[in-house]
Amino acid sequence: MHILFLTENFPPETNASATRVFERARYWVQWGHRVTILTCAPNFPQGTVYPGYRNRWYQTEEMEGIRVVRVKTFIAANEGFSARIVDFLSFMVTAFIAGLFQKRPDVVVATSPQFFAAVAGWALAGVRRKPFVFELGDLWPASITAVGAMRDSAMLRMLERLELFLYRRSAAVVALTYAFRDDLVSRGIDTDKIHVVRNGVDLPRYGRREPDPDLVRSLDLENSFVIGYIGTHGMAHALNRVLDSAELLLRTDSARKIRFLFVGTGAARKALESEAHERQLGNVVFVPVQPKERVAEYWALCDVALVHLKDSPVFAGVIPSKIFEAMGMGLPVVLAAPQGEAWDIIASEGAGVCVPAESPQDLANAILALAEDPERLAALAKVSGAAAPRYSREKQAREMVRVLQHVFTKQ
Repeated sequence: MHILFLTENFPPETNASATRVFERARYWVQWGHRVTILTCAPNFPQGTVYPGYRNRWYQTEEMEGIRVVRVKTFIAANEGFSARIVDFLSFMVTAFIAGLFQKRPDVVVATSPQFFAAVAGWALAGVRRKPFVFELGDLWPASITAVGAMRDSAMLRMLERLELFLYRRSAAVVALTYAFRDDLVSRGIDTDKIHVVRNGVDLPRYGRREPDPDLVRSLDLENSFVIGYIGTHGMAHALNRVLDSAELLLRTDSARKIRFLFVGTGAARKALESEAHERQLGNVVFVPVQPKERVAEYWALCDVALVHLKDSPVFAGVIPSKIFEAMGMGLPVVLAAPQGEAWDIIASEGAGVCVPAESPQDLANAILALAEDPERLAALAKVSGAAAPRYSREKQAREMVRVLQHVFTKQ
């Protein structure tokens, strides 16, 4: 089967969608499928093209057996709204044109949250007379309004109509969470075409390991209890409230050795660093975004993995991929998020502790309790690591390729 997959983000970018698409595609190629990725020059989230790449109209490369086609786009940093929309629209146009010249696919797939990529995927599938599969990675534009980046307007209602149009015209929708599926069904989308394939972790990349002593020393983390936040520092994560927790702990004599490690970048990163500096939070350490192959080194520095989301009903249905990375590393998870599907996973697996979203005192209390109870910490770590195989990337890849094969055989 030849899978033509549209995604604006792809390695060497390291955000969730880039990682998810790449790691599954590697398995598909190993299982004998042909995969062509339509993407752009890597630039997320800073809006600067990565070294070794150029923003050309058309360029190709092979990455672990995957054919990668990169097209020219209007490049914008992951900040603001208007410039990002132009970025999205430009990819929609250039990816569609490039897709016309690819070898005939058997199925066309596009992933959100950037659903203008899905417009291009739907149009390509129509022209090539092949089934279209929409992978729903986020409820966009609902998530935009949830973080305050867009208010209710005629444009928002137009985007919502476009969103529903794409769901209805797809041969199948692959949703990353059951909450996403329930949302679509409540808005009239046929439940039979919706398949839930939860996120996961590529286990060979992770696993419990000893921290690098040189890295520990360079970050001044010796003899520290480290809370790690590794991933996108975006508006959806309300990380300024984590700084509130850090300040509360800084006032506690028994918490002097507790350190917060932030690794990554995103729309909120600069403001977060400035705020930590202004508040003189000496227990907060910032590290720039790291290549995917080095992420496990930084997880290994941590005693606990922090997953933090804004207090909005929209994010009750989100399952951040860093939950599964933490499980893969055998780390307990402290989840601060609206009660929903991510809570259910942590609670049912016994892989960590859940606290209310944007509640600095509850978060500080949970961290302090774990720091002072090494036996409980070790027990949670053991359970977390044991749960990881149930959320493996290979399992996810098999579930999704079954959906693709199903729509292919039905055409």
